[in-house]
Amino acid sequence: MHELSLCENIVASIEEAALKEHFNAVVVVHLGIGKLSCVEPEALRFCFDTAIQGTIAESTQLVIEIFPGLAQCNHCGANLEIENYYDACSHCESFDLKILGGEQMQIESLEVM
Repeated sequence: MHELSLCENIVASIEEAALKEHFNAVVVVHLGIGKLSCVEPEALRFCFDTAIQGTIAESTQLVIEIFPGLAQCNHCGANLEIENYYDACSHCESFDLKILGGEQMQIESLEVM
């Protein structure tokens, strides 16, 4: 389950920001996850609750926003949203797609005290 190591990295980033920005507690973490990132949001939530124990983020609420998978068809040039890497173009049915977005996972913002 790679979600646990992702959560440990999130906590490390929060602790690094706390030292740099001089805050003592995190109330909410806003996290963006791309549809194509291979991250399971529910598994991430479960692991996050474990990873924050005993840290500055111990009572933090995790808010997840899912970003769509975006692609451009190399055959017809259409821009489209996709659910999976193996989706076909909804305009011409070609599988020759260039991924434009939706692979990311990032901390969008922190609400701190």
